[in-house]
Amino acid sequence: MSLKNNAIRLSDTLRATETVSRFALAVLALASGVYTYLGVRGLLDGSATFVFAAAVIYSAAVAVAIYAFWTFMLRFVPLVVGGLQRIALFCVMAVGCVMIVAMSSWLNAAALAGSAALEQHMAVTLQGYAEDLDRAHANALSAQSLLPDVQRASDRFARLAANERESGALTGTQGSGSVVQLLTQMSAQMDELAATITGSRQDVEALFNQGSARLAAMRELVSTPGDIDPRADQFSSEAVELTAVISALEQTSVAPSVKRAASDLSAGFIAPVADGGTADLAQRQDQVMATVRESVATQASALSRAADEILAEPRVEVQRFVPLSSGEAVIRYWSDFVPSWAGAISIDLLPVVLVLVLMVVNDVMRRDAEAMEEADTMTAAEMIRALSLYRQLNGAPPEAAIDEEPPSPAEDREPDAATGRDMRVAPESSIEPQGERREDGTVVTPIATASRKRGDTPSRS
Repeated sequence: MSLKNNAIRLSDTLRATETVSRFALAVLALASGVYTYLGVRGLLDGSATFVFAAAVIYSAAVAVAIYAFWTFMLRFVPLVVGGLQRIALFCVMAVGCVMIVAMSSWLNAAALAGSAALEQHMAVTLQGYAEDLDRAHANALSAQSLLPDVQRASDRFARLAANERESGALTGTQGSGSVVQLLTQMSAQMDELAATITGSRQDVEALFNQGSARLAAMRELVSTPGDIDPRADQFSSEAVELTAVISALEQTSVAPSVKRAASDLSAGFIAPVADGGTADLAQRQDQVMATVRESVATQASALSRAADEILAEPRVEVQRFVPLSSGEAVIRYWSDFVPSWAGAISIDLLPVVLVLVLMVVNDVMRRDAEAMEEADTMTAAEMIRALSLYRQLNGAPPEAAIDEEPPSPAEDREPDAATGRDMRVAPESSIEPQGERREDGTVVTPIATASRKRGDTPSRS
């Protein structure tokens, strides 16, 4: 009885939830179609009428396809019992799920998180531009590290010239001779190089401030609420301007100029002619100028190596801002929008749960039905039809009465002459020929076809 009640309850519940299942499937298909429309509308180009019509047609086709596919799965998968056939249906369902994700789910995700994904794209690009600006600024300022060396060399030459002029520290004879002239010349060249390095710092700072202003405008575009498309267009314009600033910073480095100046110091060294009044003084002047030449060559070599180290640093590869559609942005930054992807896919694939529930319930119903007796599963209508067929096969009229009145005690009983026993005498009304009496008085006797065997023929009187 419990099995019977369980199977009946499951069957009744399935019939009761059939309308709810259809309604839920229709609502899910409609929701998927709406979000598909919102997602595909941002991918189409053309007039407003064309975009609207194309998006509506595509979303309607997607909604109908989803509803039809899951209707087939809900009706056929629970009824299939064989293992191979059920596996085949599962494979078909998996292929259908992949197709649904391909034609609808990613568009649903674009509708749910498209604007946020585009903001994420702009934020990532902005971070890259900020890093590029910082590297370009650092490369431009790296040449400033040469300034202390150049200034020390200039001060050294100027100090030697002053000592030679005042006390003759180099040649032993004070005065402004050729040695003082050479040392003063080297100090002046170093001062010019230092001025070049110092002047570039102002240009670098001006460009860096300009780039920082562009970055601030781009940050404001990323964080400002509102429609994403105008902000993306303005962001692209700011990105172009910032790229120009970064490229200009790359060109303001004075490291190449320092390297050329260092080469000129050693290669273009011009020593004045010794102007000493005596041969001894002239010889001493030549010796000092040779020493100065070696010192200048050493200083030039050090500056050249420092400039080479700066030039060996990798140049900044300025990135380009590539505008993306909402769908492309959602796909590229999918890991940042897992909840949106989960919701978009669940709208389309939630009927999988309904299919599995129906499959399990139908399996339980079949198992309970097999465990029940045949009589427990027979309805009243089936019982009436079975009794009618049984009477017809046994030669009784289909509508014959089942119960007959029992004989009354007052029925006449006659004793048997031979045995003395009472013999029941049937009433005269009951002694009638068996069969059906027609209106003309004739009696039609039915033929007992149920008891006739193969080969028997009706007897002839």
